[in-house]
Amino acid sequence: MSDGTPGERHAVIIEDDPEIADLLAVVLTQAGFRTYTAEDGLTGLELIREHEPTLTTLDVNLPGIDGFEVVRRIREFSTTYVVMLSARRDEIDTLTGLNSGADDYLAKPFRPRELRARVEAMIRRRELEHHIPGVTTPSVDVDAGDGDWLEHNGLRMHPEMRLVELDGQPVELTRTEFDLLSAVMQRSRRVISKDELAAFVRNDINSYVVEADRRSIESHIANLRRKLSDSVTNPRFIETVRGVGYRLAKAQR
Repeated sequence: MSDGTPGERHAVIIEDDPEIADLLAVVLTQAGFRTYTAEDGLTGLELIREHEPTLTTLDVNLPGIDGFEVVRRIREFSTTYVVMLSARRDEIDTLTGLNSGADDYLAKPFRPRELRARVEAMIRRRELEHHIPGVTTPSVDVDAGDGDWLEHNGLRMHPEMRLVELDGQPVELTRTEFDLLSAVMQRSRRVISKDELAAFVRNDINSYVVEADRRSIESHIANLRRKLSDSVTNPRFIETVRGVGYRLAKAQR
């Protein structure tokens, strides 16, 4: 249980390099977080349970269990926004981190300004209504249901309460997975491109999108489909528009 003051944002730093941990603490403190630091994954998991942080930074190369295993365990009980940090620059490591449940991946050495910008984008995403260019109120393919719920083929989501249910059962999603699902459901049968989704994840419609960003979106969508037991070839929820992006699958009558 968090022991901070009401409305206070907490961040957990899981990093075994003291200099990098101190730098992260400075950057996050300047961004308005109260920080807690762990030098290994197991201690970090306990801090997350105790403080329920909004944000967690996680080194890949840790003593004991590595960062990939740590984020898998985090996702068993927490929706904290996870930024993985690693000296590894290979694309496969980025995808492994995202597939494990991370929301973002930043290579070392990182620029403090870049980390601050990503953190502030994450904060804006949480505080603002989730809106992207072209996304309006749900069209006829999506049933608004009762209250502010969006419904489609047995899938229900409440954007403000950040709840998702599939066939009456709750579904646990990461923050990024939830936001991507919300974007696709609100766009309905209109195609939303990977570039638009990448810009949405950053909360910056003017951001420059590179191939690694598109691959990141593909990984998040793949994780989302897995959690929804959604087929790529016969989709119930998310349909791929080859070479462009995604749209909501046809409504089942």
